[in-house]
Amino acid sequence: MTAEHRSGCPINLSLEVFGDRWSLIILRDMIFGGRRHFRELLNGSLEGIASNILADRLKRLMELGLLTKADDPSHKQKAIYSLTEMAITLVPIMAQLGAWGRVWLPVTEELSIRAELLEKGGPPLWDQFMDELRHEHLGAPSKSPSGTPTVRQQLRAAYEEVVARKAEATVD
Repeated sequence: MTAEHRSGCPINLSLEVFGDRWSLIILRDMIFGGRRHFRELLNGSLEGIASNILADRLKRLMELGLLTKADDPSHKQKAIYSLTEMAITLVPIMAQLGAWGRVWLPVTEELSIRAELLEKGGPPLWDQFMDELRHEHLGAPSKSPSGTPTVRQQLRAAYEEVVARKAEATVD
């Protein structure tokens, strides 16, 4: 045990990384929402993170090795954040957190449909998603057949379908 950690317990050490209010939300938005710029993360979060908190958490996630930051080639005043392998391997954990939350917490249908699909797809879907994230963030070769929807596209389509069905039901 070092002075900077309370103990060498893997659960404790993981909570030291993710136990704050925002780190997993930022990673969720990057993994599932495809958000990679500061403004996208700031304005796209349902939970409404403050800009100073976002800046602090992004810095911390980079220091911990979960994110990298580079200049965005499309705009010289923007930076682009990328997931590292360490962050990409959180997909199964995120899927399990979503599955647990669907069972025990008062979730909404539209915000839990992605968790349901990830749960049903299990490890094969998680592996496919992690491969796609490696391609997107790390430049690894794509293993997915071209022309097929990505996991993120499938999850988004399911979300949009639920939102549309609920909107239609309120009009009727």
